[in-house]
Amino acid sequence: QAISCLPRSFEYSQKNAVLVPAAALGVGGMLLLWLRSGRKIKTLDMGNGWWGSSESLMKRNENESIRPFKIETSDKEIEDLHRRLDQFRFTPHVEGAAFHYGFNSSYLRKVVAYWRNKFDWRKQVEELNKYPHFQTTIEGIDIHFIHVKPSYVPHGRAVQPLLMVHGWPGSFYEFYKIIPLLTEPARHGLNEGDVVFEVICPSIPGYGFSEAPHQKGFDSIATARIFHKLMNRLGFKKYYIQGGDWGSRITTNMAQMLPQSVKGLHLNLVFIGKQSLGKMIRIMLGAYVPWLVGFSREDAKRIYPFMQKNVYDVLRESGYLHIQATKPDTAGCGLNDSPVGLAAYILEKFSTWTDKSFLHKDDGGLESKYSLDELLTNVMIYWVTSSIVSSMRYYKENFSKDPDLTAHNRFGVYAPTGIAAFPQEIVHTPRVWAKDVYRNIITYSYMPRGGHFAAFEEPRLLAQDIIQFVQKVEQL
Repeated sequence: QAISCLPRSFEYSQKNAVLVPAAALGVGGMLLLWLRSGRKIKTLDMGNGWWGSSESLMKRNENESIRPFKIETSDKEIEDLHRRLDQFRFTPHVEGAAFHYGFNSSYLRKVVAYWRNKFDWRKQVEELNKYPHFQTTIEGIDIHFIHVKPSYVPHGRAVQPLLMVHGWPGSFYEFYKIIPLLTEPARHGLNEGDVVFEVICPSIPGYGFSEAPHQKGFDSIATARIFHKLMNRLGFKKYYIQGGDWGSRITTNMAQMLPQSVKGLHLNLVFIGKQSLGKMIRIMLGAYVPWLVGFSREDAKRIYPFMQKNVYDVLRESGYLHIQATKPDTAGCGLNDSPVGLAAYILEKFSTWTDKSFLHKDDGGLESKYSLDELLTNVMIYWVTSSIVSSMRYYKENFSKDPDLTAHNRFGVYAPTGIAAFPQEIVHTPRVWAKDVYRNIITYSYMPRGGHFAAFEEPRLLAQDIIQFVQKVEQL
């Protein structure tokens, strides 16, 4: 009987030898599919939009051509500016005010005198036109951008497309000093590898020479979608993107929207979510045991004292934000009518956002980092285009939908990310906080100096960091 059972048991063991691995393989496959489905990247909905006038909505036939564009001026434009500058009404400041009350009026008098008597707008227009400018119509409005290609590409080097996005109160002009460092790195002693860029710098709609949206609701998502369309129209399927200020939010939205198109995202400002009880506990612990909550020594130096650097300083520097996020047109009307008021409003940000200690200087420290020609050229871009009101509206459109700018943080950023943390930035975001949203941080650099307007103030430092980041991404 035992012998007769042997063939049966042998047959049973043979079935097991086949069925058990097959079952294991099936279960394993199902588990793998479940894990993959659970890790599927959740993307930001692109949506769609039309920002032209109601009349243009009826036609809806968009001219998708890329049209050369040139900045121009006239005697009439310059004469009107001079007439308004001549009518400047001086307001004496209190003694010892420095920049604590805003733009120091005695220094403003000096700026206005230079603007009226020495600043040459025609010469600056020639400087602005040294790079190729273009316009194209997307979603009913004309989008302005500059597109700079390298004049020489060494054999074997691939040219990487890089979209760079400005913020407020900046403009595409912020990138004029960094562009040659990125398009001709070897010529400027930055030939640390085989990375060469062609750079595209658009103006956010409503800023400078990009047409202002005619409809309500134009926010960073709409901007991100338009800039993706711009890059596609230029023939790019995959590209690098970089931004600070609003440019940081726009490029982050671009990475959340179409991660397959973004080869890498580089930021010099990071917006992170609202405070939570857990985060506040970590902040309190970090003051005494920073290593316990993932802070480096440099993080602790930049974050503490916490109330001073993250509450009091931010409140002092953000009064403009509340105005622009609620009723921008009221204050904007006055700024659009007065070049002196416009200059004071804009240039005050280039003082304390560049270095917080400039608050204590009578001249706001402005000429220690920039020339008056550079500063006034940026102001003139707002003045000649009458774009200060539409640029201010961008705050209302974004904050009215998302009051603490955190709604999009539920969409992780999985594109390779590089972060350049400048010490004088308005707020500091440690890597341990940034990785809650940016899940694939390749480089995180504590920059040795510099503030909010990184490309304008420290172009070489920023260019080096971008190049090193892209080199690492290309080696992945």
